Amino acid sequence: MTVVDRFLQYVKFDTQSDEATNLTPSTPGQMVFAQHLEKELQSMGLKDISLDENGYLMATLPGNNGKENTPTVGFIAHLDTSPDMSGRHVSPRIVEKYDGSDITLNANKGIILSPSEFPELKNYIGQDLIVTDGNTLLGADDKAGIAEIITAVDYLQKHPEIKHGDIRIAFNPDEEIGLGAHKFDVERFGADWGYTMDGGEIGELEYENFNAAVAKVTFKGRNVHPGYAKHKMLNSIRIAHQFAIMLPRWETPEHTEGYEGFYHLISSEGTVEETTLTYIIRDHDRDRFERRKKELEHLARKINNEFPGCVSLELKDQYYNMREKIEPVMHVIETAEQAMRNVDIVPKVVPIRGGTDGAQLSFKGLPCPNIFAGGLNFHGRFEFVPIPSMEKATEVIVEIARLVGER
Repeated sequence: MTVVDRFLQYVKFDTQSDEATNLTPSTPGQMVFAQHLEKELQSMGLKDISLDENGYLMATLPGNNGKENTPTVGFIAHLDTSPDMSGRHVSPRIVEKYDGSDITLNANKGIILSPSEFPELKNYIGQDLIVTDGNTLLGADDKAGIAEIITAVDYLQKHPEIKHGDIRIAFNPDEEIGLGAHKFDVERFGADWGYTMDGGEIGELEYENFNAAVAKVTFKGRNVHPGYAKHKMLNSIRIAHQFAIMLPRWETPEHTEGYEGFYHLISSEGTVEETTLTYIIRDHDRDRFERRKKELEHLARKINNEFPGCVSLELKDQYYNMREKIEPVMHVIETAEQAMRNVDIVPKVVPIRGGTDGAQLSFKGLPCPNIFAGGLNFHGRFEFVPIPSMEKATEVIVEIARLVGER
């Protein structure tokens, strides 16, 4: 079975995660998919296969190089798709030898994947692309990663002339809601280091990500009949708006790139009596990240000075930049870079403007940078994945296994 065959099979599973359930996995479809993969790994004859009650699936491809001291390397991908758009009834289509023109995803609804809006399409002229039908996301994030890992393991099994150490693989739930690594048993996984196959376009290699926190800012008001409200009413909606505009207007996602951090207002709910603003806070630099949290605390105090007792602030750290955990073991990055070059890929070492399970895993003791899975435009109907990118990601996994096996 090819990486494409597997991918087209896997996207049929509805594995959209849901942060509201407070369960692990957060949705039953993820466990259904994990059970399907468990059977596939069993049919391949892998060892140490385990699927726990939380949906964490692990397995081993035993080494064949006869060396006792070869490091055990792991490859990880996540089962779930984003809550941002439906992953039910995904109907993928292959666009053969893309010619650079508009791609009609859904003629009835007038949904077009166009290089005028997504210029990165031009980088894939002449390649076969897998696209959606315009009604759902595709699920390359991260079912492409799963397909690549299993296909690479299958290839290594069928080519025993490629010598390697023990290879551990894992597929976990709920990455898209920030919980993928929370119940990941690093000790049971038993790898010396790992790679998440969860990056974007071909060549991406990432070991820097945002430091991340979420802030919930609640404003208490006082409702009085508007005809008699003078000096009595406190409109929590208006006070919340006052707070929001005190934050730097240019430090938002739509105005930042690269290493630039931001405040991102992701929801606003309220009445005159009570309004809640929810922000995510992001910055690659730990000191600036801490200053951003301090700024929210400062603004809350400022509002409370004007309206005593009006504002309460809840701050919760979500994850940290894995760079500090990767830099002491840079051979992990150098191995991935060499593997890419060996299969004719130019490595693109870039910071992640987001998070990854690898960040949390790195802080749990498993250094775990992120390698491309090949997809683009994740989390929406315009998601697509070039087939050659998935094939190259598979080759990179095989080559990493070979390079580590030579040690």
